[in-house]
Amino acid sequence: MTKIENVGGLIFEIGCVTPFPSQRITFDPAQCGGRPCIRGVRIRVKDVLDLLAAGVSEADILEYYPYLEKEDIAACLKYAAAEVDYTILTAPSR
Repeated sequence: MTKIENVGGLIFEIGCVTPFPSQRITFDPAQCGGRPCIRGVRIRVKDVLDLLAAGVSEADILEYYPYLEKEDIAACLKYAAAEVDYTILTAPSR
């Protein structure tokens, strides 16, 4: 659900999670607190993104998590890109 909030004269759209068209990224309220996971296993999208941000190579991630696939990592990156692509509305100048 989208919430519009006015902060210091700026209007922000927050809490907007666009439905992600991927069967690789799943959401289950009973698993990992409903956070986005990969194909229903208990590895969160955030875990993969944190590893990539720390400089861990894709090959090392796949070796450490043998049940993941290269496409899972790509789906995590696509999901992250979609999550930060939201509109910020500003109030008109008076």
